[in-house]
Amino acid sequence: MCGRFIQCTVGEPLAERFQAAPAPGLAATPRYNVAPTQPVWAVRPTATGGDRELVQLHWGLIPAWAREPRLTYSTINARAETVAEKPAFRHAFRHRRCLIPADGFYEWRRNAARKQPYCIAPADGRPLAFAGLWERWERDGHIIESCTILITQANELIAPIHDRMPVILGPADQDRWLDPAMIDPAALRPLLVPCPATWLRVWPVGSGVNNPHHEGPALWEPLAAPAN
Repeated sequence: MCGRFIQCTVGEPLAERFQAAPAPGLAATPRYNVAPTQPVWAVRPTATGGDRELVQLHWGLIPAWAREPRLTYSTINARAETVAEKPAFRHAFRHRRCLIPADGFYEWRRNAARKQPYCIAPADGRPLAFAGLWERWERDGHIIESCTILITQANELIAPIHDRMPVILGPADQDRWLDPAMIDPAALRPLLVPCPATWLRVWPVGSGVNNPHHEGPALWEPLAAPAN
């Protein structure tokens, strides 16, 4: 799964990286420990479908048909194998896809006595593009726009740590993913595969990231020595 990630490229550099029009009042606060239910930056087509916009969405997709915004099950991730059929995701999969920029993400490997957190980040230092879905929920004038991150089986780099990883899209596939004309699940499924291991690098980090209230660049600094 993907339950914690990093968005430290912010402001105009983020908008330029994804060729997206920046949102009004674009925040410029780097974040190193983004957690579920928090606002996250996302890139999606504009309402006219011709351009991209950079917006903030609630992390944890709320289906438009939900009676209440607080769900009894987790929607922070959508499994690639079932996203086209699951009621919470299937309509957004066809019509409301987005990119979730990320400078890295965290996973935990269970050791003998505890779980060791690892940071997985882009090998070239440029923000990654997670495949995401977004949805708009509205009741009595109250509007929430929310999102989920698609996950797939781990590649050979991540597999020793965790069996799942986010779907990470290359530049050409990002265009296809955001194309409003792409509504056939069969045409989208080939995109939902593990990215090449060469796109990423991995290192162990300290336990500070375990607490979602902790923030700052120290969270993704490598441990002085590799953990056992």
